[in-house]
Amino acid sequence: MAKSTAHSIVEASPRSKALAGTIVVLYALVATAPLLWIFLTGFKSQEDAIAYPPKILFQPTLEGYVNLFTIRSRQTPETIQNLPPASSWYERLARERNMVIAGPSKFIPRYVNSLVIGFGSTFLAVFLGTLAAYAFSRFRVPLADDLLFFILSTRMMPPIAVAIPIYLMYRQLGLTDTYLGMILLYTAVNISLAVWLLKGFIDEIPLEYEEAALVDGYSRLHAFVKVVLPQAITGIAATAIFCLIFAWNEYAFALLLTSGTAQTMPPFIPFIIGEGGQDWPAVAAGTSLFLVPILCFTVLLRKHLLRGITFGAVRK
Repeated sequence: MAKSTAHSIVEASPRSKALAGTIVVLYALVATAPLLWIFLTGFKSQEDAIAYPPKILFQPTLEGYVNLFTIRSRQTPETIQNLPPASSWYERLARERNMVIAGPSKFIPRYVNSLVIGFGSTFLAVFLGTLAAYAFSRFRVPLADDLLFFILSTRMMPPIAVAIPIYLMYRQLGLTDTYLGMILLYTAVNISLAVWLLKGFIDEIPLEYEEAALVDGYSRLHAFVKVVLPQAITGIAATAIFCLIFAWNEYAFALLLTSGTAQTMPPFIPFIIGEGGQDWPAVAAGTSLFLVPILCFTVLLRKHLLRGITFGAVRK
């Protein structure tokens, strides 16, 4: 009897699986190579960081992290010898370069600014976007299509195109270099994305669930909290990640509207200057630490993220 060559049209063949796996592995290597190089550069000395050809094997050091968290001043070898013994490992590391630590750097305040502004604007955008998306999905809103198009049109131009008007408006209102001003701005930019994404998720939730809850005596608000929100949690998680990524990485507005009190990490990292030029190990160390919150937030919501992105692709 002839051997059958038929295969399922649903399950991929072994050859297709092997090809897809190879492509995924290659893409993962290409995508993670720059991140791995940045992470390794944070543990290089300044000489190894700028060496040509680039060094793959090197002697690890925490000099970059010390330079990131501290302000240093160069002293003569005689002055270094006359100083009391170093009381910590990072002071000894600085003195090996004939430098003394003058105080803490501005890294931690800038990092806290990014956390407050990024997560604050994300919460507001998702909260307001969920309410607006529910209203557009469940109620008869006059000129709903026009309003949705207007909301979407706010993202049709690059943010830098409206930077000057926003700067002039913020200067008149006294919102430049403030937490409130940056949170409101990022919320306004992200809310269009939140409304459009969440409306699609809420549209997929059967209306009969809410009607059954209303028949059982639930109020509209109670039905929204008890029925709609648990069903839309995947969409809310996916939307929150996208909003946080924008607010976390945004550079143009942060550079133009902040300079001290509310300055975030993106405009701060490029200006980490070392003696004689850019301190690349410190820059790499700051970049590595800058990735941690967004990475942790994404990992915590990864189960909801995959289902949230593909929600509605297959309908029964």
